[in-house]
Amino acid sequence: MVAEIICVGTELLLGDIVNTNAQFLSRELAELGVTVLHQHVVGDNPDRLRALVQEAKGRSDLLVFSGGLGPTADDLTKETVAQAFGDTLRFDEAEWQKIVAFFARTGRAPTQNNRKQAMVPVRGRKLPNAHGTAPGAWFEDEAGHAAALLPGVPREMKAMWAEDVRPLLEARQNCTIRSMTLRVLGGESSIASKVAPLFESANPTAAIYCKVGESEIRVTARAATAAEAEAACRARVAEFQKILGDSAYDVDVPGLAHTVVRLLRERGLQAATAESCTGGLVAQLLTEVPGASEVFGYGFVTYAAAAKTRLLGVDPALIDRYNVVSAPVAAAMARGALAASGAGLSVALTGLAGPGGALPGKPVGTVYLAGADARSGRVQVMRLDLGGYRDRGVIRQRAALYALDLLRRMALGLPMEGAVTLKPGQPAPEL
Repeated sequence: MVAEIICVGTELLLGDIVNTNAQFLSRELAELGVTVLHQHVVGDNPDRLRALVQEAKGRSDLLVFSGGLGPTADDLTKETVAQAFGDTLRFDEAEWQKIVAFFARTGRAPTQNNRKQAMVPVRGRKLPNAHGTAPGAWFEDEAGHAAALLPGVPREMKAMWAEDVRPLLEARQNCTIRSMTLRVLGGESSIASKVAPLFESANPTAAIYCKVGESEIRVTARAATAAEAEAACRARVAEFQKILGDSAYDVDVPGLAHTVVRLLRERGLQAATAESCTGGLVAQLLTEVPGASEVFGYGFVTYAAAAKTRLLGVDPALIDRYNVVSAPVAAAMARGALAASGAGLSVALTGLAGPGGALPGKPVGTVYLAGADARSGRVQVMRLDLGGYRDRGVIRQRAALYALDLLRRMALGLPMEGAVTLKPGQPAPEL
């Protein structure tokens, strides 16, 4: 099945609203095995919308609309699409009573133009909206082309998609479709080059999406039963994991922090953080995960040199000799976080996030990361060169991601690539 997404609204063209609906619909359609050929944004203009609908209908099996279902005179998506599909609209008293009740719950009364929202297809079908006033619509023609009309409000659109449109499309596909998302540390290009042949399969399919410092690989399989589709997904994910190794860190999780919290919980470990340039970002990412309080009790934000000494016990002479942005200080921060918190694992970060503050031999983006393990007394320390990103926020995000990965690897007993391992009490070299 081939589809096009059409988002309606002049406010989208003007940039007043970010078009997150198209992103959501594209990913959902891909998960269903539907190929999206085009995305469009069109203003509230019936002539331009009519021309676009006719053009798209001539080359695609499915048109998915978002927006233009409101009560105002320029909300004409439903009328325009109905005409293109040879259908008409009728007033639905039951939908009108839902609209009246919706307004009553908020202490308001609908106006006459709200009646427009109660118009539904005669030959097609209405799509109930339990989260707003405007019902959606589903149109089909004799040639098998279809159109799904959804509200522009993201919360309403997503609910209607899950409750009504997705089941319709699954039935039309005449199969069961399942997806799994593998999360991988590293950039899209480097990952794709390693696993390129696995993206060539028609079933299961695989697509890669780039994030800051990591990527997602979504694997989608079609089969006669859910069990067969899931098995095909797992087999393909296992192939990716075999090639990508430790950098493929988890499946179907929101992010690395969730994996770290799970691993710490499974192994009965507590973690602590000591942060300078990231200003508590690692602690924030951990505490966004439900249940993090079971494994995370201490997060030290030691932005000033005096704070590193007072809270973490970093020797001022060490700071004077090497500077706060150094491997010896990062290692001392990690050891100090263990001592102050009583945790089993700790990570520490100190660096130059920019835009100013470069030091001789240490440009903006230089970050030192250390991790201490109370079980062995060993410390891993490494230098990160993140200056190529030239953005303070991205440098901090990537540094925090490295810190979470170091926690993950210490919990699993894996070495951190590029890190120097120090024995108990061994001072860190300048890197």
